[in-house]
Amino acid sequence: MSESTIREKYRVLSEALSRNFDSYRILYSAKANTSLSILKLMNRLGAYIDAVSPGEIYLAMEAGFQPERILFTGTMVRDDELKFVLDRGVPVNVDSLSELRRLLRIQTPEFLSVRINPEFGAGHHEHVITAGRESKFGVWERDAVKAYAKAREAGVRRFGIQMHIGSGILEVEPYLLALQKLLEIAKKIHDELDVTFELIDIGGGLGVPYKPEEKALNLNALFDELSKIFKLKVEEYGLGEPVFAVEPGRFLVCEAGVLLTRVNTVAVKPYKKFVGVDAGFNTLIRPAMYGSYHPIVVANKMDKPSTEIYTVAGPLCESGDLLAKDRLLPEVEEGDLLAVLNAGAYGFSMSSQYNSRPRAAEVLVKGGKHELIRSRETFEALKQGQRVASWLR
Repeated sequence: MSESTIREKYRVLSEALSRNFDSYRILYSAKANTSLSILKLMNRLGAYIDAVSPGEIYLAMEAGFQPERILFTGTMVRDDELKFVLDRGVPVNVDSLSELRRLLRIQTPEFLSVRINPEFGAGHHEHVITAGRESKFGVWERDAVKAYAKAREAGVRRFGIQMHIGSGILEVEPYLLALQKLLEIAKKIHDELDVTFELIDIGGGLGVPYKPEEKALNLNALFDELSKIFKLKVEEYGLGEPVFAVEPGRFLVCEAGVLLTRVNTVAVKPYKKFVGVDAGFNTLIRPAMYGSYHPIVVANKMDKPSTEIYTVAGPLCESGDLLAKDRLLPEVEEGDLLAVLNAGAYGFSMSSQYNSRPRAAEVLVKGGKHELIRSRETFEALKQGQRVASWLR
């Protein structure tokens, strides 16, 4: 992981926001990478935290975040998890009427936000589209007023409103459509309940280009257009003086991460040439789970021409354990080192011990320095937390 890359991405995003909004907030979406060093860095940069589990709250607080700088947006949350969040004074962004009812039985918070499904979804794969008819997330427009009415009746005094339409979005238009709908719903809530909002949060999903032909999201164009809608409608609808919030995860850490994996096998089959490496979807699950593309280079042959087509396969006992299909690379030999790029988001955070393979190490680099920030797991880690049933001992 490259600290300087994360710092640069944060700077670019912050400058694009500051040019267009008087008051804004960047909530780092911790699920992208929950390394304590990365969380510490985000805290130093001034970010808030978007947490989706009690575990992410625990890690964020271990990294120095105060409860008020965390926003919890869970889905299908248990009562004990809600109590964990409330006991620590972390603001909650509820995902359903069921969650709201259960939360209010436990405690009435001073501040509450509601996640709205604006019916517009977008993203690079169906698994990451988080709004629309097929989505499990958020309160629909027909129930929005009811949610805020219940909260007010219970004694909630301060409010926010949030949405999240998907992940890996590289176009401006989906955000514009969704924000317009979100603000229309906010107006209905204001008109019927006289609610104003301290926070209007458009969620995350800011994409980064993985494939060579993809163009980067134009942040200046995005926030210029969003700010026009935001400022006009907030004043017109009388929604208060809300902070504009965004929840980047992938955008901040994706390009900072490189997965280094050693070639152990070159298998020439009748129809394909396979390069076998020591990292599989236990290390980087995105290609298998989303069919995602990650650039790959032969790190020790950067000066060699690309002349051969290979499929890069991991060591797992699964046909789907492929990091890349039909890539043009220099001639690969056993012992070569491949670098899988754009692996900083949802790489280590989604890694597993599948096939009983311990997880990889994680290193942070900065200005020529490097330091181990997560040790390579040993076989002992595979037993951690397990107990053999008494009748089998």
